[in-house]
Amino acid sequence: MIDKKWINLLLATAMFNLGFVIWFSFAPFTGEIGTEFGLTTAQLGLVASLAVIAVPIGRIIVGPLTDRFGAPRVACATLVLVGTFSIISAFAQTYEVFTASRVIASLAGITFVIGIQHVAQWFEEENLGLAEGIFAGVGNAGAGLGAYFTLPRIFGEGYSDPIFAANWRAAFFYTGALAIVLGILYLVFGQAAKTEERRLAAKEGVTLEQWLYIATRHAAVVLAAAYIMTFGLEVAMNGWLGTYYREGFSQDNLVIAATFAATFSIAAGLLRPLGGYISDVVARNEKDILPWFEGRYREQWTFATMSWVVIALFGMTAAGLTGNVYLAVAAGFLVGVGCAFSEGAIFAQVPAMFPNNSGTVAGIVGGVGTVGGTVYPLMFAAPFLPNLHVGYALVGLTMIPILLLTAWVFQPHIAERSTEDGWFIDEAPAQPTGGVAADD
Repeated sequence: MIDKKWINLLLATAMFNLGFVIWFSFAPFTGEIGTEFGLTTAQLGLVASLAVIAVPIGRIIVGPLTDRFGAPRVACATLVLVGTFSIISAFAQTYEVFTASRVIASLAGITFVIGIQHVAQWFEEENLGLAEGIFAGVGNAGAGLGAYFTLPRIFGEGYSDPIFAANWRAAFFYTGALAIVLGILYLVFGQAAKTEERRLAAKEGVTLEQWLYIATRHAAVVLAAAYIMTFGLEVAMNGWLGTYYREGFSQDNLVIAATFAATFSIAAGLLRPLGGYISDVVARNEKDILPWFEGRYREQWTFATMSWVVIALFGMTAAGLTGNVYLAVAAGFLVGVGCAFSEGAIFAQVPAMFPNNSGTVAGIVGGVGTVGGTVYPLMFAAPFLPNLHVGYALVGLTMIPILLLTAWVFQPHIAERSTEDGWFIDEAPAQPTGGVAADD
């Protein structure tokens, strides 16, 4: 008989994978959508930006809700909501209706927080990095394998069926319908936690005072900042690389440009479990890989991977300036590897450090981290830059202060108290003393 933890991991992973397909499904069809509605590049950019902006707020809100009501209920409600509005966007006849419906459909990006909390409720601390890495890695691959690689091939140029003559309308409709079906399956087969004690601990910890306290701890702040420069970068590049390869190297073919972009997404997604697994291994084996943070094993791996991301971004600028698109694709792949390892490392730390508030902390880290997806595209295409290639080095420069903050918090004498010490709020709120019936 299959262990229930694997069933719940499968549900969480499927939810997040489909969520990312829906979230990024707009990007491959911008040309067709722009033509049909007569949109300018600025109007298309507004839709893409609003779709990213909505997710951080949604993640911050849905984290405590998942702790309170359990992942199956929140997952079902989320998938049904985004699926419904994805279907509405498929039938939109005006730019205003299309934009509003796509913004709500983009809340599919909050499925990440729901899944992080759910997986943490089923796996033990020594295997959290691997389990969360599998969930998030395969889920993240939805952006590359689904949105960039699969959708343009299933719903390519000239696609039509008995319902739709436009490829993008069909893509939005069928992915939305699939989300509704998966939401119902999640509610029927998902279970909120491995034990009643875990479920109760997560449920009792959700108060505004507790949220404010957690959000200002050194550990939560630095992990959120680290996620800006890793997952925020991933979101930004998922939405930008198709344009970059098309405009920066005159690759006009939709499928070829999308395929180049998918190499980054696949690396950033599929290698994330390895990042989490290595975090587990160095923690279990008490392996010092960076002497500056002696004894803080997960922190050492996290800092090393963050440094990789910064170095790789400068490498991507250098590769782009050569004019060789294949060298640029290879450099982009290495950036994706760095993002994967770093994201896996970060979310190995989140539930390990905050076991009873994993949904809340995942919402904070995941929500704040997504902000990078809004800011970095503005830097990639900044009008004062001499060309599109220099934007990556500019983004790398902005990440150096985050590295310095991380280095300060990861010092052993600070790191050992990083879940208790923080800014603005000194005292932890009193924990509830009464019992609440757990409901799975």
